[in-house]
Amino acid sequence: MDDAQSLAKHANNRRVSITLRDRFPYPYGLDDAKNFIERAMSAQLEKNFCIDVDGCAVGGIGFLLGEDVYRHTAEFGYWLGEEFWGKGIMTEAVTAFVNYCFENFSLNRIFASAYANNPASARVLEKAGFILEGRMRNNVIKDGKILDSLLYAKINCST
Repeated sequence: MDDAQSLAKHANNRRVSITLRDRFPYPYGLDDAKNFIERAMSAQLEKNFCIDVDGCAVGGIGFLLGEDVYRHTAEFGYWLGEEFWGKGIMTEAVTAFVNYCFENFSLNRIFASAYANNPASARVLEKAGFILEGRMRNNVIKDGKILDSLLYAKINCST
């Protein structure tokens, strides 16, 4: 819970929330941060993490395991406080996180999508070794706009 204040500070930013799914609240308050931390800490599997820079929680990264025929697949997402953009932090976090997922879970594939109007997120995925698999046209509605999304994936080469 010591990270709640820092998480709320960095998450409560419209430029951050506009790049994420609607379930990521905006405004993002202290109670939102505490609820996230409680859910993450009570989960049976460690699959949601804070991104730490100099002892402060400034972002988040996590995944959802697939089910049924998708049970060896996971989707992941991430965010980072605006003041830390463009410093390579997210590329480093994504790379380490994906390695963790492949090493600790029975995954053949992990994927993420980025809104087509967010080239910085797409670049993070590319720099972390993800391959663009396709553009899903008119796939999402965000902030009242219909957007394309870009599907990126990485395959576990050790399986």
